[in-house]
Amino acid sequence: MNKKLSVSVCQMKVVRQKDLNLKKAEEMIKKSSQMGAELVILPEIFNSPYQADLFPYYAEPYPGPTTDFLARAARENRVGIVGGSIPEIERDGQIYNSSFVFDEEGSLIARYRKIHLFDMDIPGKIRFKESQTLAAGNSISVVDYKSTRLGLIICYDCRFPELARAIALEGAELLVIPAAFNLTTGPAHWELIMRNRAVDNQLYVIAASPARNTEASYQTWGHSMIIDPWGTVLQQASASEEILYAELDLSAVDRVRQHLPLLKQRRTDLYELNYKPLVEKR
Repeated sequence: MNKKLSVSVCQMKVVRQKDLNLKKAEEMIKKSSQMGAELVILPEIFNSPYQADLFPYYAEPYPGPTTDFLARAARENRVGIVGGSIPEIERDGQIYNSSFVFDEEGSLIARYRKIHLFDMDIPGKIRFKESQTLAAGNSISVVDYKSTRLGLIICYDCRFPELARAIALEGAELLVIPAAFNLTTGPAHWELIMRNRAVDNQLYVIAASPARNTEASYQTWGHSMIIDPWGTVLQQASASEEILYAELDLSAVDRVRQHLPLLKQRRTDLYELNYKPLVEKR
């Protein structure tokens, strides 16, 4: 039986005012619903600037203003929402780069905290250190939504193929990646990595970037993408604000895995991927 899921990616421009970011997200979620989307995906750090020293200023607990907004928007528009990511602060003061997933009833069905923090230094081009203000998560996340098994990682996580493979081995058919690549790494690696994760694990990949804000200190690459299990780019944005829409045929996952049974052909007598139980599995 064919399974289908209509999805949209809201490539929105993020500004310094949180209320304006939530307003823009609300507009794009509503439009996505009108287009027929069942699952709406927002970009990484969609409610505040992507700037390490500002994360403590914008951080909020769960529940908080942004997650309350996401729950309400999901419920009012009757869509599932992958809330990109936001700076989330815990009671102990630790701040995480966290993604919250809500179903069409507005109920929280998953939370994922970015595991691999973006610490990098390319002399003369870009330096960024998330670990200055953020803590790393310690579990991977797979959730069922509308009969689709969805895995979730955030940006820098996508450079670690073991993580995507662990999610695939848990039966994921769709890998959602809110991500904010920059003007150095974006042109070099964005499409290459996202298509590789789709081909390696034979699943759909949705990479959701913020639109480029030329006034921001951190310039994002944009070019959000929807990729099928064969590695074909179904939809791709430019650098500006845009909504991508696609209807995913989930039967393509089984079909590709039957034609090229990579996951079954692994030589687990020679190598094996070990990982902790999925604490955030629901």
